[in-house]
Amino acid sequence: MATVAATMPSPSSAQQNTAPPADPADVESIDAIITALYDVISGDAGVARDWDRFLSLFAPGGTLSPVGRPPGASTYQRNVITPGEYAERVGEMLEANGFHEVEIHRVTEEYGQIAHAFSTYESRRLASDPEPFARGINSIQLMNDGSRWWVVSIFWLGEGPDHPIPAKYLPGDGG
Repeated sequence: MATVAATMPSPSSAQQNTAPPADPADVESIDAIITALYDVISGDAGVARDWDRFLSLFAPGGTLSPVGRPPGASTYQRNVITPGEYAERVGEMLEANGFHEVEIHRVTEEYGQIAHAFSTYESRRLASDPEPFARGINSIQLMNDGSRWWVVSIFWLGEGPDHPIPAKYLPGDGG
């Protein structure tokens, strides 16, 4: 495995061929890249999103994987999509309806050049809406190549009656 890893192109060199360069301020830290993720998808109805900025946050081969149970199904399923597919599939809807997703709590673990963040979110149509229409947890896997942070994957599950968000992933619990 080490031999294979040594011959693979670095995310930095591969990223230059697949996505626009990132704003260095967006990728200088875990906090910065997660803030940029939420910021770039959020906005009022009629406001275009900066999908080049969104794409610039992801490592080559990066994925997004929503988890859900289709109507009438007894099991949950994971749908794996690329950042480009996400922008194509949901971009128009986010821009037409308004969508503000904000992080309300985060638990982060790091080891060497890798990190994982459990990022609890709330979603609203308008930033000023008093109550969210959805909540859930984004499981965000990150890598630092020595010069910047990259999103490797985002795997998420919306809160529901079968799986309320545990207190340790909510603000104010000391988690």
